[in-house]
Order: sequence, then C-alpha cells, then structure tokens
Amino acid sequence: MGSPEFIVNLRKKIGHDPLWLPGVRAVVFDAGGRVLLGERSDTGGWALITGILEPGEEPGPGMVREIFEETAVVVEIEHLLGIAAVGPVTFPNGDVCDFLNIEFIARHVSGTARVNDDESLAVGWFEVSDLPPLRPGHLACIQRALAFDGEPHFQR
Repeated sequence: MGSPEFIVNLRKKIGHDPLWLPGVRAVVFDAGGRVLLGERSDTGGWALITGILEPGEEPGPGMVREIFEETAVVVEIEHLLGIAAVGPVTFPNGDVCDFLNIEFIARHVSGTARVNDDESLAVGWFEVSDLPPLRPGHLACIQRALAFDGEPHFQR
C-alpha cells in the first residue's frame, strides 16, 4: 500500500521535512498467545503491525483496517494499550516523521496470516519466548500488552 495519498501530496510540497502524524500499532494475539509480526519491506526488520490513520479515521477501525490490509487477518480490538509519541523516524527514502501512536491489544478472529500488500516481506505468528529481533519500542509494547492490567500506558 505504501504511504497514504494525503502524505504523498504533502511530501510534494514539503519534501522530506518532518511530519507529525497519527499512527496506530497493535499487539495481536492468537488463541495460543502468539504475536502477529510483519517483516517490513522498507527496513527489512520485524515489527508489530502499524499504520497511519487517514484524515478523520477513527483509531480502532483504522487499526483493524491496517492489520487486514497488511496481513489478511481479521481482528477485534480488545483494549487501548496506550498512547505514545514516537520519533523522529527517518525512513530509507529520507522522509522524517514523528508519530502520535495509539496502541491496542487485539485478538485474531479469522484469516490466515500472509503478505497481503507491498508493505511486508513476510508475516507470521511468533511465540512470545521466541521473537525475532525487534526495535526497542515494539518489544516494549509487547511487554506492556503481556502485563496489561486495564490501565492504558502514557507519559504522566
């Protein structure tokens, strides 16, 4: 899928300058407690499924959309895990973004995990005890989901 059209249009005007964007990411668990991850095509690293909300899009449905678009997995959002500022992130093409990430815990409802667009090289379910290398923020998000007590995480 790549960047949403509204970002492509903004980038034509501002180049690689920093953007502040609404992001979503989810820790998706299957019935066996495994976590859904994608190997990103832009960086080659494994990560939680993430996305950028479209203008006016609600975060929960936007996250459900992103997960399906990238993995062909249908999920149900169970909890708001937290909200965090992430960045700056510099992408391989030179674009710089900071994200207001809205994080969720979700559960698998249906679908077999597979690469469903051009944003991932691979997708799959991983045992929590056998995760591939992840960026620190993604690993911390999984750890927060595993320890979730009903209280969303955010800086106070």
